[in-house]
Amino acid sequence: MIIKQFKKLAFAGALGAVAVAFSTGVAADTKTIKIGVTPGPHAEIMEQVKEIAADRGLEIQILEFSDYVQPNAALEAGDLDANSYQHEPYLQQQVQDRGYRLVSAAPTVIYPLGLYSNQLEDIDQIEDRASIAIPNDPSNGGRALMLLEETGLLELKDGVGAEATLLDVVENPKNLRIVELDAAQLPRSLDDVALAAINTNFAMEAGLVPVDDALVLESSDSPYANLIVVREEDKDADWVKTLVESYHTPEIKEFILDNFEGSLIPVW
Repeated sequence: MIIKQFKKLAFAGALGAVAVAFSTGVAADTKTIKIGVTPGPHAEIMEQVKEIAADRGLEIQILEFSDYVQPNAALEAGDLDANSYQHEPYLQQQVQDRGYRLVSAAPTVIYPLGLYSNQLEDIDQIEDRASIAIPNDPSNGGRALMLLEETGLLELKDGVGAEATLLDVVENPKNLRIVELDAAQLPRSLDDVALAAINTNFAMEAGLVPVDDALVLESSDSPYANLIVVREEDKDADWVKTLVESYHTPEIKEFILDNFEGSLIPVW
């Protein structure tokens, strides 16, 4: 009698669990993940991906971070399941410097780096000994120096590429003063410097329109594609596949092209 009663209670409990799942609109096998993003376009795009992923059994919780360091630290620590905000050179630098076991799951978009100014209307107007602000993280700092070299404002050692630092500047004919600042703070520096190299996400967050406001903008063939990043042990997980497939849809591509008007470039 006790055994039969127990079976009845267990069966009723199972039915109750199913009823709760259906009443809340969530499938019993739904997977929930946390994704770290930076404010602005990354967050806006991920909100669209979230809707598509939900229809595929993947619930996404989006957490916004105001800098480039914490999303990788949180992912490594297990506080996030993925992040979407960084390009390949930055990821590799973080892996090398901090020993993170993080890998790219898929590319997303290119955010062209731009040179902005509140003081100049043309790059040729820059005066001797003017100050230029660039990101203080190694990969974006090197990227900014490469863009400054393309404009003819300075010259770097041969072959240094994206790993360039201020020590690699071999020609600086205008004796420009290069100031390194946190990437998120660069838009606020525009009243204090002649020129600032600003990442597109932070430029747009500050109300700047890259294709209109940048004096110089990276070309669309930039190698700095942004990524969805996960821990090594998760790279082959089913939820990662679902996340990537939800991002790499015609709907997301159309959203990017329609809403960012060329300031972001899909790379799938």
